[in-house]
Amino acid sequence: MELWTAATPNGWKVNIMVEELAEAGVNLPALEIRSIDLMAGEQFSDAFSRHNPNQKIPVLIDGDSSIMESCAILQYLGEQYPSELLPTDRAARWDVLQWLYWQAANVGPIFGNKLSYTRYMDDIDEVQKDHPLERFGKEGRRLASVLNQRLKGREYVCGNHLTIADIAIYPWLRGWKWSKVNVSDMPNVLAWIDRVRARPAVERGLSYGVPKEEIDQWSEERKARYRKSGASIASNQNLKSEV
Repeated sequence: MELWTAATPNGWKVNIMVEELAEAGVNLPALEIRSIDLMAGEQFSDAFSRHNPNQKIPVLIDGDSSIMESCAILQYLGEQYPSELLPTDRAARWDVLQWLYWQAANVGPIFGNKLSYTRYMDDIDEVQKDHPLERFGKEGRRLASVLNQRLKGREYVCGNHLTIADIAIYPWLRGWKWSKVNVSDMPNVLAWIDRVRARPAVERGLSYGVPKEEIDQWSEERKARYRKSGASIASNQNLKSEV
């Protein structure tokens, strides 16, 4: 198998999944990690596009199959390599899958847009940012409060075991300070973030391509590099209207 990825929330999901499967004792095939340079536009290359026509990381290559979309990859790995991360019981399985899709349809787009306007949108003035910052900020808070309610009396999103739902949601919520979506008054969310982060497999997944001392707090140099990269990717001038 090959994983073509980068250090972003969607990339971290699959890294964590691979490490959690290994932690669970699942016998995975050898996995080659290929780091995609988003700033250089490697995701638009012919080689990348052959495996992922949507030109977004990550993509998993497993034999003759190429799987795009991070949540689809989580489900694919969960089905290919059974474990508690994706239950086989029908009711429990659909409980997990609905929260997986909740992340894909809600948390990712909202937190991603809030992050872009907060940190990366350099080619529009502050007045133009006011409306989207308020809109995505409020909706980000609302989604976090949904999660806070869901976690009442639960260790993880779907009970007492980590699942692909947690793996999908966590990389976005862990960066709430970077996105400036305030969850400091949501104790269940904060405790869950700490609980997930404390897992050895999660630490390993977050460490792909990042020095250990920067897993939780990037250096100023790395922050500046991500701001520059994010600004380039988010700029309307660089957005593509066709592949």
